[in-house]
Amino acid sequence: MASRTSRDVLWRGLAVLGRAIREQPRIFGVAVAGSVLFGLMVIASAYVVGAVVGDVVVPAIAEGSVEVGALALAAVALFGISVLRVVGIFGRRLGAGYMQFRLQAAYRRRVTRRYLDLPLSWHHRNATGTLLSNANSDVEAAWYPIAPLPFAVGTLVMLVGAVASLFVTDWALALVGLAVFPALFALNVVYSRRMAPRQARAQRLRAEVSGIAHESFDGALVVKTMGREAQETDRFAARARELRDALVSVGRLRGVFDPMLDTLPSLGTLAVLVVGTIRLRQGAISVAELVSVAFLFTVLAFPVRAIGWVLAELPRSVAGWDRVRRVLDATGEMPYGDCVLDPADPRPATLTFADVHFAYEPAEAHLPGAEVLGEVSFTVPAGKTVALVGPTGAGKSTIASLAVRLVDPRAGTVAIDGVDVRDLTADSLAGTAALVAQVPFVFDDTVRANITLDRPGIGDDEVWAALRLAEADGFVAALPDGLDTRVGERGTSLSGGQRQRLTLARALAGRPRLLVLDDATSAVDPRVEAAILAGLRSSAGDPGAPAASILVIAYRRATIALADEVIYLEQGRVVARGTHAELLATVPGYADLVTAYEQAEVEQAEQRTYNDEVTPPLASGLEMEVDR
Repeated sequence: MASRTSRDVLWRGLAVLGRAIREQPRIFGVAVAGSVLFGLMVIASAYVVGAVVGDVVVPAIAEGSVEVGALALAAVALFGISVLRVVGIFGRRLGAGYMQFRLQAAYRRRVTRRYLDLPLSWHHRNATGTLLSNANSDVEAAWYPIAPLPFAVGTLVMLVGAVASLFVTDWALALVGLAVFPALFALNVVYSRRMAPRQARAQRLRAEVSGIAHESFDGALVVKTMGREAQETDRFAARARELRDALVSVGRLRGVFDPMLDTLPSLGTLAVLVVGTIRLRQGAISVAELVSVAFLFTVLAFPVRAIGWVLAELPRSVAGWDRVRRVLDATGEMPYGDCVLDPADPRPATLTFADVHFAYEPAEAHLPGAEVLGEVSFTVPAGKTVALVGPTGAGKSTIASLAVRLVDPRAGTVAIDGVDVRDLTADSLAGTAALVAQVPFVFDDTVRANITLDRPGIGDDEVWAALRLAEADGFVAALPDGLDTRVGERGTSLSGGQRQRLTLARALAGRPRLLVLDDATSAVDPRVEAAILAGLRSSAGDPGAPAASILVIAYRRATIALADEVIYLEQGRVVARGTHAELLATVPGYADLVTAYEQAEVEQAEQRTYNDEVTPPLASGLEMEVDR
């Protein structure tokens, strides 16, 4: 079984190398040409050295004088061979390095592009740390053998040339070569077979260590507030120790085989000297030929190692490639259509849900998914504000994701201006609808860059207009460098409410005709939230401001009351719809929920007031704002 597995790894590894050669044939050709040139010059140098010893040094010792012309000719020959060897080394290393780095860059782009094409359901089933490992260390591992590959190919050519030259020189010495060179190759194959499972396990553990680290760092707030620092450290340390032990096992095996691979050519040199001395006494070979063959075995020791390097890295390459291909071959992407909504249309869009059903895919693909939404139908009329209200798990955020096509319904239709969102092009959908999530994401960049995202047609005037509409112009103007202020990773230099308003401004700067707010102002003071929503509603009549229909997931009574219509959800179904006052009077579940939200707001406000009374104000050079 182990033998079959090793052979499988060998052939799969060679297939990966074949793919690399097919993708970069010219660069590979340059690298191999340099390696072949180097190998031929190694053989040539062996025979030049033999000729110098046999025809110049030995006669000089015997006669007590040196022939200057012969010595000069030998020096010129050795210098010329050395120059060609340098050219070969340069071509080999430059080509191999260029090929390796081009492949790594190309596949990192392919993996990242694939991540962006795959739906959220696929990402939900894969840990972020694993995905980072796929795009980084797995891609690197897949193409790691490319660096020694041209050297190994050139070495094979050199070995064939060396064996041929040995037969031309003397059959007995050739037999020594035929014994040593296959033994070297066989030792490298055994080395590769033993290394395969160790490299595969180490590569898998690299991804697991990366995943645990990312999870711990990303969940630092939970870890700290729940007092789980020691447990998370122990969890990471345990997997890190496993990775350490796996890498030590790789190093231990390498430590056993490396000396053997170094020793075998030396034993071959010793055998050549013994056999060659006998043949020399028999008059079958000359001193020059003996020195040439002995020198050839000496200089072959290092190049032959290149074959071992390739074979030793094949298991790691196969493990990395399997993990990369799992991403590239993943299915489930959501193809876009070719319909385009008029980008110059200034009117708010109409959003329609018609008998929509949806179920998230389970972590294990073979299991059925539980239905989250069923028979959901409603309309957000052009220029109107519709609020979604419901208890936790009612499907509100799922509806928000469906509206901007982060996911597709299992049945039914989600349409914008009568066009199924699945039929729209990606650019048309992104230009028409914008989602502002409850948890804001801010890039480690300037305020300006976070709002524009390098989108064309968004200058500073548009940025400030969006900031004003999001009630964010005040705190941005007070920042040390204004729009040029860097906000830190995930916006760490901003409060929660500031980050939410910044992401709202980002959406508004694109002038969407449909705005979906998934509890996007939950961290903002209620008065600021009311001002934002009132500004969005009133902007519909302002030709210079974005005109958008609004679908808002709301909890606060003041926010809900601003909506033209309220849709009340329970367990993925639309239970009731109407104005806030109508539902409050006729739907007990809705009234209880809104009252509970309101009571929670009052308690939070009382707690904030208490904290303000017992906590001294913090000194700051900026204008202080209350962001909850």
